[in-house]
Amino acid sequence: MITKIVTTEQSTGTSAGAATSISDATCVRLYNNTAGIVTVAISTSVGAATSTYFSIPNGSVEFLAKTPSDVIWSSASIKANKVAFTN
Repeated sequence: MITKIVTTEQSTGTSAGAATSISDATCVRLYNNTAGIVTVAISTSVGAATSTYFSIPNGSVEFLAKTPSDVIWSSASIKANKVAFTN
């Protein structure tokens, strides 16, 4: 598989009120460029009362599948791109 970068890299918001869909992405590449572990939250809307969480160790890349309307935010700002996969 080859990762196709669809949008320019952007930084994630650091609160539920600053959550973003990353350009309505269904697949997001997340890179933790911080010195520590970062918690990422996935919600159905900006400012949602409930979120689903997972952690990314420093220096790691994770790919996240989500619906276009789902939004993400993180405990510290990390890098995110809308991506797709090709053969």
